[in-house]
Amino acid sequence: MKLNKEGIRQQEQWEQAGIRLPRFDIDAMRAQTEASPQWVHFGAGNIFRGFIAELQQRLLENGSAGTGIIAAETFDDEIIEKIYQPYDNLALLVLMNPDGRLDKTVVGSIACGLSAAPHKEQDWNELKRLFRSPSLQMVSFTITEKGYSLRDMKGELLPIVREDLQAGPKAPHHAMAIVAALAYERYQAGELPVAFVSMDNCSHNGEKLSSSVLEIVRFWQQNGLVPAEFAAYMKNPEKVGFPWSMIDKITPRPSPVVQQALEQDGVEAMAPVITEKKTFIAPFVNAEVPQYLVVEDQFPNGRPALEKAGVYFTDRTTVENTEHMKVTTCLNPLHTALAVYGCLLGYDSIAAEMADPQLKKLVERIGYDEGMPVVVDPGIIHPMDFIHEVIDQRLPNRFIPDMPQRIATDTSQKVAIRFGETIRAYQSREGLNPGDLVYIPLALAGWLRYLLALDDNGQPMEVSADPMREQLQQYLHGIELGNPASYHGQLRPVLENEAVFGVNLYQAGLGEKVEGMFQELVAGPHAVRETLKRYIL
Repeated sequence: MKLNKEGIRQQEQWEQAGIRLPRFDIDAMRAQTEASPQWVHFGAGNIFRGFIAELQQRLLENGSAGTGIIAAETFDDEIIEKIYQPYDNLALLVLMNPDGRLDKTVVGSIACGLSAAPHKEQDWNELKRLFRSPSLQMVSFTITEKGYSLRDMKGELLPIVREDLQAGPKAPHHAMAIVAALAYERYQAGELPVAFVSMDNCSHNGEKLSSSVLEIVRFWQQNGLVPAEFAAYMKNPEKVGFPWSMIDKITPRPSPVVQQALEQDGVEAMAPVITEKKTFIAPFVNAEVPQYLVVEDQFPNGRPALEKAGVYFTDRTTVENTEHMKVTTCLNPLHTALAVYGCLLGYDSIAAEMADPQLKKLVERIGYDEGMPVVVDPGIIHPMDFIHEVIDQRLPNRFIPDMPQRIATDTSQKVAIRFGETIRAYQSREGLNPGDLVYIPLALAGWLRYLLALDDNGQPMEVSADPMREQLQQYLHGIELGNPASYHGQLRPVLENEAVFGVNLYQAGLGEKVEGMFQELVAGPHAVRETLKRYIL
């Protein structure tokens, strides 16, 4: 069986293999999408194919929608060339249940895949056409948190951003400049309304998106590259919306176990590919079953009826409270703590870490003991129910092939929210003192120890990709494992950097504590394990 339009016509074979096929006319959907596009999504990776596209598939199947989603990739053209085009834009979603059952579905709601880059002239012209279409309602994003960043650790504009600012909207390269340039097309087509919806797993994602795009637009305006009316259009909420959202679903890298299961079912060509940009991706997406999407209902040109697919539409305050609950307390900080300590201790599975007594207690203390006192109940998802699901069901699911090495990616972009927000909440709440925190500082110290690129046995260890990795590791220069005296305050500029942690850790009463824990962690081989034992009784 081949995963393409012709292959899925053999319905009986797919059904015998237990694979659910789309229950709508894919050709009719694609024709209607081309004529009246409603939804463009930037970021063609796993979370899109394994969650967001499946939501639209539900609407297509129940008659609540007639159009699909146009996927646009800003970072890695090979995803379109090797994962979308050879499979006629179909994806195979595999949900991994805690009991080992695999629920398999062909996702057919993706109308087409495009490379969002001016050098791909045909695709770029098609994107411009889409953005000039009055029917376009929503432009969504899963480009990871670093996709919105215009600056480095020092607050200086990235070189690619400086080039885009000087060049204007004709040939952008950075994702945010690409969005600004396409928004300019929509403005020129008659100031048409639209919503730009970040669905990335980061705090205040809509604010990050709007801030970055508007900064580019403002520079272009000040330098005469676009008219002032365009800037006014982008800041008019009746024309352009930037809703906030909270998203939650784990879609880890492709599992060999799932690949083998699909091939045993008779599905051909399921092998993952590794692109030149090191994207590891497959025709299938393996994912956990639980999923949440909460979106601020701010759509100037209407929106798909995604509430019929389980999406919560609500006000910004509720979105913010839900996001805070997840990102700063109930899931993301636990993930980051497991990531850095898992790498140091030689784990390659989050589920295996949850069987480690010290690591399980570490995330319980971060979540239950230190996070829950400042969490706000959003009213639509109860925090205690959510964190129980995370700790008792989701993280221990041994069939989810999620790796600490994957989660450790881009940690510098995450700690300010995942831990800094809780520290700030302790600073602002009467009766709470951030200096009393123990397990959050231990997680931060563990991350800095991880950046030494030596595991707990003292052996070289690969550090996951991070835009600030080289800058941060420069501060660690001269620190030797097994020689705590080699530390003489090198980390102070990092610990007081609010751009990294969201707070000055010294002003919060935690700088010296993190330094002390770090020195314990570098005392020698096996010091990571011994330090965990000391703090987690």
